[in-house]
Amino acid sequence: MIPIEFFRQFRFSGYAIFDFAVVYLGVYLLSPMLSKTFLKIRICISRKSWLFLALPIGIIVHLLVGKKTPMTNDFIDIQSHYILKILLLCLLILGIKDIKIIKKNSLKKEN
Repeated sequence: MIPIEFFRQFRFSGYAIFDFAVVYLGVYLLSPMLSKTFLKIRICISRKSWLFLALPIGIIVHLLVGKKTPMTNDFIDIQSHYILKILLLCLLILGIKDIKIIKKNSLKKEN
């Protein structure tokens, strides 16, 4: 058995725990760089917001590229999985509520 398959065999409600761990670790480590990048276009996003937005962004990206995962399949299933849909909506709201748009006047001029 390949090591990644070993880690992915541990599941919670049909979803691999390893995938969640990798996603959140990656977002946690990349969030300072992502926040700095978005500051250049005057959008302030905190690390906490990035962590809340990790799953909703992941679902959107998987849908855009056409990659079917168990979670994307459950999300687009209109007949069931309402708890997942509510959870993702709550995560989206919690992630968006702390995003701030910085006015041009409030940016400090760098010398």
